[in-house]
Amino acid sequence: MEGNVQTWDAETGKPIGDPIRLIGLPDRPTSIAQDPHGRRAVSGFLDGTVRVWDLGTGMQVGQTLQTGVRMVNDVAFSADDKHVLSGSYDGTVGIWNVEMSAQVGEPLRGHSDLVTSVAFSLDGKRIVSGSRDKTVRIWDAGTGMQVGEPLQRHSDWVRSVAFSPDGSRVVSGSDDETLRIWDVELGEQVGEPLRGHTGPVLSVSFSPDGKHTISGSRDKTVGIWDVGTGEQIGKPLQGHDAPVHSVVISPDCRRIVSGSDDETLRIWDLEEHMRRTNSH
Repeated sequence: MEGNVQTWDAETGKPIGDPIRLIGLPDRPTSIAQDPHGRRAVSGFLDGTVRVWDLGTGMQVGQTLQTGVRMVNDVAFSADDKHVLSGSYDGTVGIWNVEMSAQVGEPLRGHSDLVTSVAFSLDGKRIVSGSRDKTVRIWDAGTGMQVGEPLQRHSDWVRSVAFSPDGSRVVSGSDDETLRIWDVELGEQVGEPLRGHTGPVLSVSFSPDGKHTISGSRDKTVGIWDVGTGEQIGKPLQGHDAPVHSVVISPDCRRIVSGSDDETLRIWDLEEHMRRTNSH
């Protein structure tokens, strides 16, 4: 089985080069993530495996990583490309050494239900995971130990989690239709829940400067939030015809890219949105 990965120009909306064929896929991936340098991709599968791909050749890098569980729900790269994370159906988080094709230590255990989302902090020292058990958990990447108590305020599944660039905050999105921001060191929620979506929040991300967080929802919209005030900035971005499962802000903070079940990617002008909001 083969699959394609396409790179896009955020300025023009046009594809860059030909699609990259990933050769030897065992099945459709349940999740896929690109490394920060754009050289590799990691994918998780229904059969419980994790595979790393060279985006130059489309070939698999190293051996297939065997989690030994029913399904991998989410995967993520570390900023230095040396490690990947897997969040699995059995409630565990795996840390993997890419070059050695081997698991680092034992799986991280603590969640009582499947892990939906995983991420490294930018410095690689912390890991965050979200789960169907309605909690967010922070882990020490070096020791594999949980840092503090579980973060518990959501009333439904936690669908997506992300670190702020400086690692001091975590944002989580949930089926309870809210986003929540957490202080990593204190283990406490910062301010009130961010409310505005009319459906589950499926994807969250911080801006590179840490001032904003964005969200994608089953209500088909993209939300933009001020981290300092907790207020939504302007109206939600509308255009997708189906749930929005992935959102990210460009490194220069000028564009937002969203991916949806409507089989489209959409690029939004964040600067223009801010100007229009401030003019009203």
